[in-house]
Amino acid sequence: MATKLSFQYWYLALHLMTATKKGFSALEVQRQIGHKRYEPIFRMMHKIRIGMGVRDSKYLLKDMIEIDDAYIETCTNALEKRKLKRGKGSQRQTKTTVMAESIVLEDSNGTTQRQCRYFKMKVNLSEKAEPMTDLVKAHVCENAVVFSDNSKAYVNLHQVVQAHQKENSQKSFRTKNLKWVHVAISNLKRNLLGLYHSVSQHHLQRYLDEFCYKINRRYFGDKLFDRAVLAIMAI
Repeated sequence: MATKLSFQYWYLALHLMTATKKGFSALEVQRQIGHKRYEPIFRMMHKIRIGMGVRDSKYLLKDMIEIDDAYIETCTNALEKRKLKRGKGSQRQTKTTVMAESIVLEDSNGTTQRQCRYFKMKVNLSEKAEPMTDLVKAHVCENAVVFSDNSKAYVNLHQVVQAHQKENSQKSFRTKNLKWVHVAISNLKRNLLGLYHSVSQHHLQRYLDEFCYKINRRYFGDKLFDRAVLAIMAI
């Protein structure tokens, strides 16, 4: 990858971004590294996030998949702020499709429970069925079983997966069949708000890629840095 920053900066940035679950903002990384300018550090970190996204794009979700939409608050310019709508469709909210892979495990007592594994999060501005179907086809195996609410956007998912179970979004259904996807959405919103306070829609996908890359490798420990180096070197 072409860069004017020293490799020492890249290694330090990778270390900071993978050292904790939450990560660091570009401003904090700039301060830790001691670089004079903010913009090169900001661009470097986004290149790292792109590499993380490319790496995760090589894998498909399988087994049982929970799918739901999250509306992430993103920053707006001064002109848009004068015309803001409220609720669904607001310029403050960017629609993101969240997918969580889970499997059923049985313990020594014969009790079964679902355990989450991997996640994908994709900015998906459309409310229509065709883009949603294409998105699932691109990121989920054909023999997967998908769980979702009864949104019209999910009406054709049965065409691209083995089975699709959908119900009205009641608390009992969300708790049983959409548990992990809602946990991921909650953690994502806290992460974005706590670290960055506000992100632009233009850059949101890259922040999602970083979040998913780290949560998908949450048990790697110290090896996460080494894996991240390999991912960045591959792009």
